[in-house]
Amino acid sequence: MDDHVVTPGAAKRRAVLAGLAMEANQSVSLPRLAGMVWADIPPASAVANLRSHAAGLRRELGDRVVARPNAYQLRLSPHELDVTEFHRLAEEGRALLATADPAGAVTTLTAALAHWRGASGDGLPRGTVLDSRWASLDEQRLQVFEELAEARLAAGEHGQLLPQLRVHLAAHPLRERAWGQLMLALYRCGDVPAALTVYRDARAILDEELGIEPGAELANLHRAMLERASELAYTPPAVPVTTASVPVAPPDDAPTPAARPIGSVGWTVPRELPADLVTFVGRARETADVVAALSGTAPATVVITGPFGSGKTAVAVRAAHTVANAFPDGQVFVDLGHQSSVTPGEVLARVLRALGVAPADVPENTDERAGWFRSLVAGRRLLLVVDGVTRAAQVRPLLPAGHGPALLVVGQTRLSSLDGVRRVTLRPLGAAEARDLLGTLAGPERLVADAAATAELVRLCTGSVLALRIAGMRLAARPGRSVQALIGQLADGREQLDLLDYEDLSVRASLAAVVAAVRAEDEVAGQLLMLLGAAPDAPLQPDRAARQLGVSAVRLRRALDDLVDAHLVHRDEPGRYRLPGLVREYAAELTAAPPFAAHPLTGWRVDPLAA
Repeated sequence: MDDHVVTPGAAKRRAVLAGLAMEANQSVSLPRLAGMVWADIPPASAVANLRSHAAGLRRELGDRVVARPNAYQLRLSPHELDVTEFHRLAEEGRALLATADPAGAVTTLTAALAHWRGASGDGLPRGTVLDSRWASLDEQRLQVFEELAEARLAAGEHGQLLPQLRVHLAAHPLRERAWGQLMLALYRCGDVPAALTVYRDARAILDEELGIEPGAELANLHRAMLERASELAYTPPAVPVTTASVPVAPPDDAPTPAARPIGSVGWTVPRELPADLVTFVGRARETADVVAALSGTAPATVVITGPFGSGKTAVAVRAAHTVANAFPDGQVFVDLGHQSSVTPGEVLARVLRALGVAPADVPENTDERAGWFRSLVAGRRLLLVVDGVTRAAQVRPLLPAGHGPALLVVGQTRLSSLDGVRRVTLRPLGAAEARDLLGTLAGPERLVADAAATAELVRLCTGSVLALRIAGMRLAARPGRSVQALIGQLADGREQLDLLDYEDLSVRASLAAVVAAVRAEDEVAGQLLMLLGAAPDAPLQPDRAARQLGVSAVRLRRALDDLVDAHLVHRDEPGRYRLPGLVREYAAELTAAPPFAAHPLTGWRVDPLAA
């Protein structure tokens, strides 16, 4: 309140505050307030207790808590209540979506969801008359998430949307609208078989849980995909293209305008870099290495690699913003979402559209797209950032052919077949940097007050920037929770990955994307990861593992090399391999998961939500 953090106190006092806030600026009678606080018949001392709680709140909130005859009132301005702001932004976002402004809708609906810090009514007494309010708010939150997904699909963010939709459906498997959105996102990413598999998964879950078939909307979407209906293809919104306010003069060594393949089409100056992180801690040396490589005079290609959740994208975005002024012809950002099915041609088409080429003018042939791209960017100071790359082939056509453009690639593996590139490998954060990141998010004084628990929390997060961010945000969202309390939950491996999941950040979803990419590229590597997850403490015996998987020792070692390159397995010494801590937890989950339909050729059982 008034920019000060107020801790209301015990659960019943918080319930009084919640009840008054839900009826802000209205008088709430004592009997009604009692029904909001007690699940059963209120005790004889209920009125006295309510007056005591109201007095306590008045000491914290001042004259905002007003006593009325046999009632109380909480006075608030509209912008002071998260629920009110959430509803206002949600309505604005819906209106923007309805008027074909998906980019504006994405921004506004994201802002609406940012007002949430967890389940509504979390930590308050249950069984009260407020339960229906909490259920209604939670339902509205799910609706706004799916409206945001609709807006992101309309804005062309189908690849980036996949992990969030999978996490959403894992928690809410009966949401038919979300199943349809996942199908459409996969379809637009070019993975039609996966989209059709999602429909079968949805149908099976709806039948098992509710005994019903998918509704007409989902069934019609499935039928349209089978027919490859043209209306399912992504069509950019019909909004004016942002171009440079004055013509950009071509560099001295660039082709003349008559030689440019786009003819009379003007050069669009894209500014697509995501927002830089405010809480960017550590990685100073690695970021400086990337900046130095991009700032040279020679054609520059930099590959940032490292374990999942190590902050690769954050380093790329920070470095790209640092050098942005050196690339006045624009910055293009493409996220492939660790989808190995994305083809080089699709990547080229995405980049050409960003540079102002009309979708209808993009050539069908991949070689023609590559040639057009090289002609268009020759001599231009353009920075390309491609995130979530799984195969070198996806970005090979983008390699700078001469001075001017630069390419920054973020991948789980080293992409070793790319020639003449500068590679920057991220390692897990050290203990000191990990503490600094936690302190920036949760407050350094909490960590100092519980140094032993903080050290254990750092150990459990295994240097993963993603895990540390989620842990720090969970602590920040619960100022009264000790570090030791969070440790007590994280130490239980059965809950560890559940707790390392906060809003749209998820260790499990990040690992699922990486593991799915490895499986898609090397089936034996995926089987070997499952084998290691089944017995993580047993030393790997390559010959025995090869026999178990029915492959040669040479083939097994190639799969091991793939897992090491993807940072999913560590090689401690020749012949000794181990799973990193969080990978180990995820692999154990996959191994213990209930069986799914077996692959008809390999017999390998795959969880469609994890793959």
